[in-house]
Amino acid sequence: MSESAGHYEQERRTKLQKLRQLGIDPYGKRTAGVTPLATIKSQYKPEMGHDGGPDVIAAGRVMLKRDMGKLSFLTLRDETGDLQIALDKKRLSDRDWQIRDSVDLGDLLVVSGKLGQTNKGETTVWASTVSMASKALLPPPAKWEGLSDVELRYRQRYVDLWANPEVMRLMKLRIRVIDEIRRFMTNRGFVEVETPMMQTLAGGAAAKPFITHHNALDIPLFLRVAPELYLKRLLVGGFGKVFEMNRNFRNEGISPRHNPEFTMLEVYEAFGSWETMADLIEEMITMVAQNVIGTLQIEHANGRKINLQRPWRRARMTELVEEKTGWKFDKNPLQKPELLAGLGEKAAHYSPAEQLVEVYEKLVEPTLIDPCFVTHAPSVIIPLARENKEDPYFADVYELAINGVEISPGYSELNDPDLQAKHFAHQVGEKDQQQKMDEDFLTALKYGMPPAGGLGMGIDRLLMMLTGAESIRDVILFPLMRPV
Repeated sequence: MSESAGHYEQERRTKLQKLRQLGIDPYGKRTAGVTPLATIKSQYKPEMGHDGGPDVIAAGRVMLKRDMGKLSFLTLRDETGDLQIALDKKRLSDRDWQIRDSVDLGDLLVVSGKLGQTNKGETTVWASTVSMASKALLPPPAKWEGLSDVELRYRQRYVDLWANPEVMRLMKLRIRVIDEIRRFMTNRGFVEVETPMMQTLAGGAAAKPFITHHNALDIPLFLRVAPELYLKRLLVGGFGKVFEMNRNFRNEGISPRHNPEFTMLEVYEAFGSWETMADLIEEMITMVAQNVIGTLQIEHANGRKINLQRPWRRARMTELVEEKTGWKFDKNPLQKPELLAGLGEKAAHYSPAEQLVEVYEKLVEPTLIDPCFVTHAPSVIIPLARENKEDPYFADVYELAINGVEISPGYSELNDPDLQAKHFAHQVGEKDQQQKMDEDFLTALKYGMPPAGGLGMGIDRLLMMLTGAESIRDVILFPLMRPV
């Protein structure tokens, strides 16, 4: 804490002590009948005049205070908005007037009084009682560090939410998006399930897991990197349409597009395919955008425009790479020195499949602003997807790119236990990880899993696309930060 912040805290502690000397609890009590400030404000009608409105009870944080002798005006803020409060000495008891003298910015107050309007036309509650709900010992951030300190805002989201209304708006928008997705899925016959977040094997995605230990069983456990293998077990068990929206954990880097703990939607449908999943996600995202944002024409503050109007383009990965780079993929190593130079020194030693994916991810994907389903990636890099019958070199999959990043992968799921075992062996053999094949999942497949379509979608990245947020931290309430 800065020296100036410590000074302000001491001043506020003096006022807190004064309140206690007056017999006033500076940390309040239960109050019945508190109405959201936006609701109170909406109740005012011009015919109510100066103070002819109903009696209301308002509670909020003091954001502005103007003292004018025997009259003070406060601006209170809650999660719904701001409302002006007038403290007139003639309307208050001596005790409540003394509370006014101890009010600082950031304090939480409860006031009751008549709803009305000032001479300047500002909707106002003319307080008849004032009580302290919580005395703030630290001043609002603008008094010391300031709202421009982005790191501090992430660390102290509990301050950022009330100090910056746009942050509250964005987080409530996130809640609405999640509600809309759940409604969409259940309306289409999918059931929401919960699968283990602690797993004996980290499977379902090629990612480094977080490792912990269960003392009673004396076994290592992994925080899940994906719920995929458990959701597929449910298809074996007889569920037809399932989805899960919950946290995944990957012990990898932090960037504007990556947080080690993130929210993922995963969906599986018996007898579906990557095409049915593409149809589903296209309908879902457009519905969410229309219902929450109010438009399919998304405009970001940096001037970027995204057109979500359906239908969305579907193109093979090889087709897009050829369009953007001129490389016509023929399953042979890349022979374009100018492309190899842009991929780094190791790219020359990659397999053709790896080179194709690398060219796509570095040179093509960032250019895909409007939605595009990028289909038929090399099957060797997607061990859980079904190989294309016409050309097994490629998998029956899509990667949905919007705003230059992957938003959602979707597969025709592999349900052949022998082929899945072969893919697992190849995957584990080439990775230096503490990872084994999930033998129980292979056993489940031997009992028979129906052909299925599956998809995943990163909720945080979807929010970034819909809102124009420049960092994933802007759409997560409490992003991971390095300890200070």
